[in-house]
Amino acid sequence: MATLNQTAIKIIIRGEYGDPFAVLGPHVVKQGRQEALAIRAFLPWVEKVTVVPVGSDQTARPMDPLHRDGLFEAVFPGYRSPFAYRLEVMDGQGVVRQVEDPYRFASTLSDYDLYLIGEGRHDRIYEKLGAHLCTLEGVAGVRFAVWAPNARRASVVGDFNRWDGRVHAMRLHPGNGIWEIFVPGVAEGALYKFEVLSRTNGLLALKADPCAFAFEEHTPRTASEVASLAYDWGDADWMATRARKNALDGPIAIYEVHLGSWRRKEGDQFLTYRELAEELGRYVKEMGYTHVELLPVTEHPFYGSW
Repeated sequence: MATLNQTAIKIIIRGEYGDPFAVLGPHVVKQGRQEALAIRAFLPWVEKVTVVPVGSDQTARPMDPLHRDGLFEAVFPGYRSPFAYRLEVMDGQGVVRQVEDPYRFASTLSDYDLYLIGEGRHDRIYEKLGAHLCTLEGVAGVRFAVWAPNARRASVVGDFNRWDGRVHAMRLHPGNGIWEIFVPGVAEGALYKFEVLSRTNGLLALKADPCAFAFEEHTPRTASEVASLAYDWGDADWMATRARKNALDGPIAIYEVHLGSWRRKEGDQFLTYRELAEELGRYVKEMGYTHVELLPVTEHPFYGSW
């Protein structure tokens, strides 16, 4: 017997539920006089789902479909606390695989972080908001977080969920408007945006991540990209040389440049940042410049104006 009413089911299917963690994932429910653990999942592209416990004496249990659009539920009588599990899914082509359920993972933001963000005093907010590669309970994935205080629902969409905002609706921290979710299996290089449903006018908008570490390089592609800031520096010799020089007494010749229009390659294509680093570095050195000043590294409506 389903433990959700039809109103809740319809709101989830339409992608309008603002608190998905209150419904999806594991939840202790009442069945008559007894308690049970209900596990729910919204997977719109699969035909069958089975809950496969991990490290537990509980046996696998098929999930019952609550709605033809992909809402499933399995009930484990007698359980009063969640356990680790995976979801075994079969798609319309009969392909079977196991996936992790993002709604079984707890929040990764501490109360202290949320307090500082809410006050606008977090000095390292880029480490908390945006997309961050991490591992939770031995499962690798990406933690997504965004500040959207006027949203009724916020989701992360990308090439890992067919850009469907219903699939990875995020957890809201009501005190400060932070939305977050950990999505297992997403790796570096994945493209994503945030889908935000406005609380005031019902507008559904796609937003690039303001705290992203990388973006698609060329318009009209505007997605954010999961990236790591880890980097092994190899400039020890240059740093040692710089330490021996007196910058206050040395000559300066500054080359000001707009990267988007400085030079193109065959087919009028933009140079990548790595290509620019090599070609521009060689050019300014040959021309005798000592410094490079970049015009804003942002998108402009007409590169020809530069």
